[in-house]
Amino acid sequence: MRIAITGANGFIGRALTGRLLVAGHDVLPIKMRENPSAPQCDAVVHLAGEPVAQRWNAQVKRRIFESRVDGTRRLVRSLGRLVTPPPTLVAASAVGYYGSRGDETLTEQSLPGADFLAGVCREWEVAQNEARALGVRVVNLRIGMVLGHGGGALVRMVPAFKLGVGGKLGDGRQWVSWIHLDDIAGLIEFALATPEIRGPVNAVAPLPATNATFARTLASVLHRPAFVSAPAFALKMMVGEMSAILLASQRALPRAANAAGFKFTYPELRAALEAAV
Repeated sequence: MRIAITGANGFIGRALTGRLLVAGHDVLPIKMRENPSAPQCDAVVHLAGEPVAQRWNAQVKRRIFESRVDGTRRLVRSLGRLVTPPPTLVAASAVGYYGSRGDETLTEQSLPGADFLAGVCREWEVAQNEARALGVRVVNLRIGMVLGHGGGALVRMVPAFKLGVGGKLGDGRQWVSWIHLDDIAGLIEFALATPEIRGPVNAVAPLPATNATFARTLASVLHRPAFVSAPAFALKMMVGEMSAILLASQRALPRAANAAGFKFTYPELRAALEAAV
Protein backbone atom coordinates (compact mmCIF):
# COMPACT_ATOMS: atom_id res chain seq x y z
CA MET A 1 0.00 0.00 0.00
CA ARG A 2 0.96 3.62 -0.54
CA ILE A 3 0.21 5.30 2.78
CA ALA A 4 0.42 9.07 3.27
CA ILE A 5 1.06 10.30 6.82
CA THR A 6 0.79 13.72 8.44
CA GLY A 7 2.90 14.12 11.56
CA ALA A 8 5.28 11.46 10.27
CA ASN A 9 8.15 12.97 12.27
CA GLY A 10 6.23 12.93 15.56
CA PHE A 11 6.43 10.38 18.35
CA ILE A 12 3.69 8.10 16.98
CA GLY A 13 4.48 8.94 13.36
CA ARG A 14 8.08 7.73 13.59
CA ALA A 15 7.07 4.43 15.16
CA LEU A 16 4.30 3.92 12.61
CA THR A 17 6.53 4.79 9.67
CA GLY A 18 9.14 2.24 10.75
CA ARG A 19 6.50 -0.43 11.22
CA LEU A 20 4.91 0.20 7.82
CA LEU A 21 8.25 0.21 6.00
CA VAL A 22 9.23 -3.12 7.59
CA ALA A 23 5.90 -4.52 6.40
CA GLY A 24 6.71 -3.48 2.84
CA HIS A 25 4.46 -0.43 2.46
CA ASP A 26 5.42 2.85 0.81
CA VAL A 27 5.21 5.81 3.21
CA LEU A 28 4.59 9.31 1.88
CA PRO A 29 4.92 12.14 4.45
CA ILE A 30 2.50 15.06 4.10
CA LYS A 31 3.66 18.45 5.36
CA MET A 32 0.81 20.35 6.99
CA ARG A 33 1.55 23.77 5.60
CA GLU A 34 -1.14 26.37 4.92
CA ASN A 35 -2.47 24.24 2.07
CA PRO A 36 -1.46 20.58 2.49
CA SER A 37 -1.32 18.54 -0.66
CA ALA A 38 -2.25 14.88 -0.36
CA PRO A 39 -0.58 12.56 -2.89
CA GLN A 40 -2.42 9.87 -4.80
CA CYS A 41 -2.33 6.97 -2.34
CA ASP A 42 -4.23 4.01 -0.89
CA ALA A 43 -4.76 5.47 2.60
CA VAL A 44 -4.03 8.52 4.74
CA VAL A 45 -3.04 8.55 8.41
CA HIS A 46 -3.56 11.99 9.97
CA LEU A 47 -1.54 12.54 13.17
CA ALA A 48 -0.46 16.19 12.99
CA GLY A 49 -1.47 18.72 15.65
CA GLU A 50 -0.11 21.37 18.02
CA PRO A 51 1.16 19.76 21.28
CA VAL A 52 -1.23 20.20 24.19
CA ALA A 53 1.45 19.62 26.85
CA GLN A 54 2.42 23.27 27.27
CA ARG A 55 1.17 26.21 29.33
CA TRP A 56 -2.05 27.40 27.78
CA ASN A 57 -2.99 30.95 26.92
CA ALA A 58 -5.42 32.29 24.35
CA GLN A 59 -2.85 32.02 21.55
CA VAL A 60 -1.83 28.45 22.42
CA LYS A 61 -5.45 27.33 22.68
CA ARG A 62 -6.14 28.85 19.29
CA ARG A 63 -3.17 26.95 17.80
CA ILE A 64 -4.38 23.71 19.42
CA PHE A 65 -7.83 24.18 17.91
CA GLU A 66 -6.80 25.46 14.49
CA SER A 67 -4.03 22.89 13.92
CA ARG A 68 -6.52 20.08 14.49
CA VAL A 69 -9.84 21.35 13.20
CA ASP A 70 -8.86 23.77 10.45
CA GLY A 71 -5.84 21.66 9.51
CA THR A 72 -8.03 18.56 9.13
CA ARG A 73 -10.52 20.45 6.96
CA ARG A 74 -7.70 21.60 4.67
CA LEU A 75 -6.45 18.02 4.44
CA VAL A 76 -9.92 16.70 3.55
CA ARG A 77 -10.27 19.38 0.87
CA SER A 78 -6.96 18.23 -0.61
CA LEU A 79 -8.30 14.65 -0.71
CA GLY A 80 -11.30 15.93 -2.64
CA ARG A 81 -9.00 17.38 -5.30
CA LEU A 82 -7.50 13.98 -6.08
CA VAL A 83 -8.69 12.11 -9.16
CA THR A 84 -9.54 9.19 -6.87
CA PRO A 85 -9.66 9.92 -3.14
CA PRO A 86 -8.01 7.24 -0.97
CA PRO A 87 -10.52 4.74 0.40
CA THR A 88 -9.34 5.09 4.02
CA LEU A 89 -8.54 7.91 6.44
CA VAL A 90 -7.29 6.93 9.91
CA ALA A 91 -7.15 10.10 12.00
CA ALA A 92 -6.01 10.90 15.52
CA SER A 93 -8.43 12.17 18.12
CA ALA A 94 -8.04 11.73 21.90
CA VAL A 95 -9.76 10.34 24.97
CA GLY A 96 -10.06 13.99 25.95
CA TYR A 97 -13.23 13.73 23.84
CA TYR A 98 -15.01 12.42 26.94
CA GLY A 99 -13.94 15.16 29.34
CA SER A 100 -13.27 14.21 32.96
CA ARG A 101 -15.74 11.49 33.97
CA GLY A 102 -14.64 10.09 37.33
CA ASP A 103 -15.11 6.33 37.63
CA GLU A 104 -17.52 6.06 34.68
CA THR A 105 -16.57 3.39 32.15
CA LEU A 106 -16.21 5.00 28.74
CA THR A 107 -16.82 3.22 25.43
CA GLU A 108 -16.99 4.58 21.93
CA GLN A 109 -20.72 5.18 22.44
CA SER A 110 -20.24 7.43 25.50
CA LEU A 111 -21.26 11.07 25.17
CA PRO A 112 -18.62 13.81 24.79
CA GLY A 113 -17.52 16.10 27.58
CA ALA A 114 -17.98 19.86 27.80
CA ASP A 115 -14.50 21.26 28.55
CA PHE A 116 -12.05 22.88 26.14
CA LEU A 117 -10.29 19.72 24.98
CA ALA A 118 -13.55 17.82 24.64
CA GLY A 119 -14.80 20.60 22.38
CA VAL A 120 -11.62 20.46 20.31
CA CYS A 121 -11.95 16.68 19.92
CA ARG A 122 -15.63 16.92 18.93
CA GLU A 123 -14.91 19.46 16.20
CA TRP A 124 -11.76 17.55 15.18
CA GLU A 125 -13.81 14.43 14.52
CA VAL A 126 -16.51 16.41 12.71
CA ALA A 127 -13.81 17.71 10.36
CA GLN A 128 -12.44 14.19 9.85
CA ASN A 129 -15.89 12.84 9.07
CA GLU A 130 -16.32 15.34 6.24
CA ALA A 131 -14.20 12.89 4.22
CA ARG A 132 -17.15 10.46 4.27
CA ALA A 133 -18.84 12.56 1.61
CA LEU A 134 -15.93 11.59 -0.67
CA GLY A 135 -16.63 7.88 -0.11
CA VAL A 136 -13.74 7.57 2.35
CA ARG A 137 -13.87 5.16 5.30
CA VAL A 138 -12.99 7.26 8.35
CA VAL A 139 -11.55 5.88 11.60
CA ASN A 140 -11.43 8.31 14.55
CA LEU A 141 -8.71 7.10 16.94
CA ARG A 142 -9.37 8.39 20.47
CA ILE A 143 -5.82 8.00 21.75
CA GLY A 144 -4.87 7.73 25.42
CA MET A 145 -1.49 8.42 27.06
CA VAL A 146 1.16 6.86 24.82
CA LEU A 147 3.99 5.04 26.60
CA GLY A 148 7.23 4.52 24.75
CA HIS A 149 10.94 5.26 24.74
CA GLY A 150 12.16 8.61 23.48
CA GLY A 151 8.97 10.66 23.61
CA GLY A 152 5.48 11.10 24.95
CA ALA A 153 4.52 11.56 28.60
CA LEU A 154 7.37 9.44 30.00
CA VAL A 155 10.02 11.89 28.79
CA ARG A 156 8.78 14.34 31.42
CA MET A 157 7.91 11.78 34.08
CA VAL A 158 10.86 9.42 34.21
CA PRO A 159 13.58 11.92 35.28
CA ALA A 160 11.59 12.94 38.37
CA PHE A 161 10.86 9.33 39.29
CA LYS A 162 14.52 8.37 38.84
CA LEU A 163 15.40 11.09 41.36
CA GLY A 164 12.88 9.65 43.78
CA VAL A 165 10.60 12.69 43.64
CA GLY A 166 7.86 11.23 41.46
CA GLY A 167 4.40 10.36 42.66
CA LYS A 168 0.68 10.74 42.17
CA LEU A 169 -0.95 13.89 40.83
CA GLY A 170 -3.76 15.43 42.83
CA ASP A 171 -5.57 12.79 44.90
CA GLY A 172 -4.43 10.07 42.47
CA ARG A 173 -7.94 8.69 42.04
CA GLN A 174 -8.30 9.87 38.44
CA TRP A 175 -8.19 7.15 35.80
CA VAL A 176 -5.42 7.08 33.19
CA SER A 177 -6.19 5.48 29.83
CA TRP A 178 -2.84 4.52 28.32
CA ILE A 179 -1.41 2.55 25.39
CA HIS A 180 2.09 1.39 24.53
CA LEU A 181 3.71 2.96 21.46
CA ASP A 182 4.01 -0.42 19.73
CA ASP A 183 0.30 -1.03 20.23
CA ILE A 184 -0.86 2.35 18.89
CA ALA A 185 1.30 1.82 15.79
CA GLY A 186 -0.04 -1.72 15.50
CA LEU A 187 -3.64 -0.57 15.93
CA ILE A 188 -3.25 2.01 13.15
CA GLU A 189 -1.81 -0.65 10.85
CA PHE A 190 -4.67 -2.97 11.83
CA ALA A 191 -7.27 -0.27 11.14
CA LEU A 192 -5.77 0.39 7.71
CA ALA A 193 -6.07 -3.29 6.83
CA THR A 194 -9.50 -3.97 8.36
CA PRO A 195 -12.38 -2.54 6.31
CA GLU A 196 -14.91 -3.37 9.03
CA ILE A 197 -13.39 -0.77 11.38
CA ARG A 198 -14.91 2.67 10.98
CA GLY A 199 -15.93 5.54 13.23
CA PRO A 200 -14.61 6.09 16.76
CA VAL A 201 -12.08 3.65 18.21
CA ASN A 202 -10.68 4.02 21.73
CA ALA A 203 -6.94 3.61 21.18
CA VAL A 204 -6.21 2.54 24.73
CA ALA A 205 -5.06 -0.63 26.48
CA PRO A 206 -7.79 -2.80 28.03
CA LEU A 207 -6.65 -2.17 31.62
CA PRO A 208 -6.69 1.53 32.57
CA ALA A 209 -5.11 2.44 35.90
CA THR A 210 -5.66 5.12 38.49
CA ASN A 211 -3.01 7.81 38.59
CA ALA A 212 -1.84 6.54 41.99
CA THR A 213 -1.44 3.00 40.63
CA PHE A 214 0.35 4.33 37.57
CA ALA A 215 2.80 6.27 39.78
CA ARG A 216 3.47 3.29 42.06
CA THR A 217 4.03 0.99 39.08
CA LEU A 218 6.40 3.36 37.33
CA ALA A 219 8.37 3.88 40.56
CA SER A 220 8.58 0.12 41.07
CA VAL A 221 9.82 -0.45 37.51
CA LEU A 222 12.53 2.17 38.13
CA HIS A 223 13.29 0.74 41.61
CA ARG A 224 12.47 4.05 43.27
CA PRO A 225 9.98 5.14 45.93
CA ALA A 226 6.83 7.09 45.04
CA PHE A 227 6.20 9.02 48.24
CA VAL A 228 5.93 12.50 46.73
CA SER A 229 2.61 13.81 45.46
CA ALA A 230 1.72 16.98 43.57
CA PRO A 231 -1.44 18.62 44.94
CA ALA A 232 -3.95 19.94 42.43
CA PHE A 233 -3.37 23.56 43.46
CA ALA A 234 0.39 23.18 42.92
CA LEU A 235 -0.15 21.77 39.42
CA LYS A 236 -2.43 24.68 38.58
CA MET A 237 0.24 27.11 39.76
CA MET A 238 2.94 25.37 37.70
CA VAL A 239 1.15 24.77 34.39
CA GLY A 240 -2.06 26.76 34.64
CA GLU A 241 -5.18 25.63 32.82
CA MET A 242 -3.29 22.76 31.18
CA SER A 243 -3.33 21.02 34.58
CA ALA A 244 -6.86 19.93 33.65
CA ILE A 245 -5.27 17.27 31.42
CA LEU A 246 -3.18 15.91 34.29
CA LEU A 247 -6.12 15.76 36.67
CA ALA A 248 -8.79 14.52 34.23
CA SER A 249 -10.24 11.06 34.79
CA GLN A 250 -10.98 8.92 31.72
CA ARG A 251 -11.63 5.22 32.23
CA ALA A 252 -11.85 4.32 28.55
CA LEU A 253 -12.05 0.77 27.22
CA PRO A 254 -11.10 -0.45 23.70
CA ARG A 255 -14.46 -2.05 22.87
CA ALA A 256 -14.23 -1.43 19.11
CA ALA A 257 -10.64 -2.68 18.81
CA ASN A 258 -11.42 -5.81 20.82
CA ALA A 259 -14.57 -6.52 18.80
CA ALA A 260 -12.58 -6.26 15.56
CA GLY A 261 -10.03 -8.79 16.84
CA PHE A 262 -7.04 -6.57 17.58
CA LYS A 263 -4.55 -8.21 19.96
CA PHE A 264 -2.57 -5.96 22.30
CA THR A 265 1.11 -6.73 22.80
CA TYR A 266 1.05 -4.84 26.10
CA PRO A 267 -2.38 -5.14 27.75
CA GLU A 268 -0.93 -4.74 31.28
CA LEU A 269 0.66 -1.58 32.64
CA ARG A 270 3.77 -3.02 34.29
CA ALA A 271 4.93 -4.84 31.17
CA ALA A 272 4.23 -1.75 29.07
CA LEU A 273 6.29 0.45 31.38
CA GLU A 274 9.12 -2.06 31.55
CA ALA A 275 9.29 -2.08 27.75
CA ALA A 276 9.00 1.70 27.52
CA VAL A 277 11.71 2.69 30.01
